[in-house]
Formats: sequence, C-alpha cells, structure tokens
Amino acid sequence: MKITMAHGSGGKSSAQLMSDIFGKHFNNHILDKMEDAAVLQVNGKIACSTDSFVVTPLVFKGGDIGKLCVCGTVNDLLMMGAVPKYITCGFILEEGLSIDLLDRIVSSMAKQAKQAGVMVVAGDTKVVEGNGGLYVNTTGIGEIPQERNVSSGNCRPGDAILVSGNLGDHHACILSHRMEIENNIKSDCAALSDVVEGLFAEKVCVRAMRDVTRGGLGTVLNEIADSSGCMVEVDEESIPVLDEVRGFSDILGLDPLYMGNEGKMIAVVSGEDAEIALAAMRGTEHGKDAAIIGRIKSGSGAYLTTRLGATRRFDVLYGEGLPRIC
Repeated sequence: MKITMAHGSGGKSSAQLMSDIFGKHFNNHILDKMEDAAVLQVNGKIACSTDSFVVTPLVFKGGDIGKLCVCGTVNDLLMMGAVPKYITCGFILEEGLSIDLLDRIVSSMAKQAKQAGVMVVAGDTKVVEGNGGLYVNTTGIGEIPQERNVSSGNCRPGDAILVSGNLGDHHACILSHRMEIENNIKSDCAALSDVVEGLFAEKVCVRAMRDVTRGGLGTVLNEIADSSGCMVEVDEESIPVLDEVRGFSDILGLDPLYMGNEGKMIAVVSGEDAEIALAAMRGTEHGKDAAIIGRIKSGSGAYLTTRLGATRRFDVLYGEGLPRIC
C-alpha cells in the first residue's frame, strides 16, 4: 500500500495510519492519552532543541531517517550536558510513500528512542503531493544536572580537544549510495549517551561539547574559536579517519575536515584531564577510536598543523558540502 492524500484528511484513513503505524510503535502512557499537548514532568534546568531531517536516501548502510532523527536530536541535548527525556516528531509524508517503508522507519525510530532512554510524547502527520518522500521534524527536551555547565564560552588556553572517533563515515556512506559506488562504508549514526556520561562519571572537567555534523570538524572548531575568543590548534596527523573513507575522499577530492558525521562529537576538557577523558571515551562503544587532536591557545581563529609540519589557518565550510545529508 501507498500513502494517499486521504491519509492526511483527518478522517478514517488518518486514524488508521495513527493506530497501525505510529500508535503501534510509539505507545507510552503520555502519548496514549492522544490529547492536544503532552504534560511532562521536568525538574530544574532543561535543554531544548529542534531539528528537521531530509536525508536522501531514506535508508542507508548503518541507519535510516528514523534512527537518524532520534540520534541527531538526542546528541544535540547531550552536547549541553543534558540527560535526554522526551522527543516530539512531526512527519511530512509525500503521497506514494510505501506504507511498509514508513512502518520500517517508525519502528527504527522507536527502537532507537528506547535505546537512548527517551519517550516520544507528541507528534503530527501531514500528507502532501509528491513522489514518495518523507521528512521528519523533531524537538527534544532534556534535564541538565545542576552541577553541569557546558558551553563553548567556557574554553580557555591550555584546554585539550578530543574527538570521539573516525570522521567522514556518514558523508562517505550517503555519497556512495547516491553515486551507486559499492564499498563497505557505513554511516556512524549513533546516540552518544555512553561517551558523554562516561566523561562525567570520571569527573572530567568538561568545558564544551559539540556533535560534528554538517560542515564537519572544521566548521565546529571555528565556531568554538569564535565563541570562546581563543585560538584552536589541531594536529592533522591526530585526526582519526578510516582508511577506506580516506581513500574514497582522496579519489573524489573531499576533505575529511569538512565531511559530515552523525555519531561523532568533540569535547574540550581541562588540559590536566586530557588523558583521563581519553581513557573514558575509549572505554565506551561509541568512543573506542577517540583521540586527542589539539589544544585551545591564546589568540583567535582555527589552525591546522599539517602532516608536512606546516601550520595553516582553516575556515568554516564555504558553500554546500553535500545537500540532504541529514
């Protein structure tokens, strides 16, 4: 069966879609009330983030748009030191979308939400004319423990910069799909709760955290330099990239510094905690390939020490690296 305009009518077809797909996978004591708004129990400081997902293709090696939207939203909350609690989701369905595919994606989303410890508590569905596409908007809410204060503005000279693992996997995976290139590259799509909580469990002095998504590491590091009023300096040799991704990038003239990811983060920590932070990251499933890649220094801008020993300044990504990557 396919999605038709009737599924967006608010009538019988809409109700059937709600019960057969969304209600089946997202059932919980808050959503099941089917009221106009979710009533949530939240204590103290909260983090709130919203995001939209338009990735093509909808299903790819290592994930799909359902897994992606949960991981992306959860990671945004985690980067502020929050414990993710709730997610809302709005679906825009194009007529012609396979209902079996929709069921698969919603099931994937529900599975990832359960793994991440968040509840889907509100949602909406609209149907529009089209060619079988699907877009998802999410909002996430998390509680920030009182003792945590994570912000790029906290960075100071002497701090260490760590990345949680290999860069460029998601970008290379999506581009391989579109170009019909056969390889073993999988998206790194993942929720990073284990990495973040691992750092705090070891009492690491975490100054700032950022997930490395569109725009890549180069863009994120420039944003940290601007927000902190400090200089960022990283070592090219220390930046982890899988050999297959590096080879793929070299062939196509891509720079891993600007390639998108969906399961990687950087952490800026006190310099004296750098090795503790590295061990904490490497002790987790999603941080096993973590590396210390640079330092915060006095000055401004972002600089890279190249493999040849030269130092060059790098800027944010200019233009569009890869459209509809997330």
